[in-house]
Amino acid sequence: MEIKIRTIVALLITFMTTAILTAPRPAMAADAAAIDRESRAVLQELYQTTPLAKTLEKKAKAVLVFPGILKAGFIIGAQGGNGALFENNKIVAYYNIAAASYGLQAGAQEFGYAMFLMTDSARASIDKSGGWEIGVGPSIVVVDAGVAKSLTTTTAKDDVYAFIFSQKGLMAGLGIQGSKITRINP
Repeated sequence: MEIKIRTIVALLITFMTTAILTAPRPAMAADAAAIDRESRAVLQELYQTTPLAKTLEKKAKAVLVFPGILKAGFIIGAQGGNGALFENNKIVAYYNIAAASYGLQAGAQEFGYAMFLMTDSARASIDKSGGWEIGVGPSIVVVDAGVAKSLTTTTAKDDVYAFIFSQKGLMAGLGIQGSKITRINP
């Protein structure tokens, strides 16, 4: 009996994850002006609070910014938000990020997320295959206080550097997560 319950739970999780990651997102899309305004504001805030981000921006091929990702969950969780892609300080496209997770987790939070795409291949990977699945594409380094102390533009050799910032709320957990980034037209 226990094996059947585990199988049912595993199938349910697989179905929900697939549904969340592949569902169309037009209802979530904000208007372009709002995404522009919010993306520019949080990017400037990141540059002021984290000088390394401004340094990386000078060498990056592009910067993908999600100003407000909402995440909530209790055992099964989901997150999503809209953002903008900057090239040479100009917005060239808009994207949606969606994720599903499963594990020991509970809570809700909002946070900003910026990815500095350092190589041409990292930039090109965003629009391949109808969306970019984090963990499948280029190598990503999440920049925390420890990494920030030793990272310079000379030592920055990875494809993508990611910053998580402006966290509000409380989310605790340990689990498995998959994210997908898809181009949108707000």
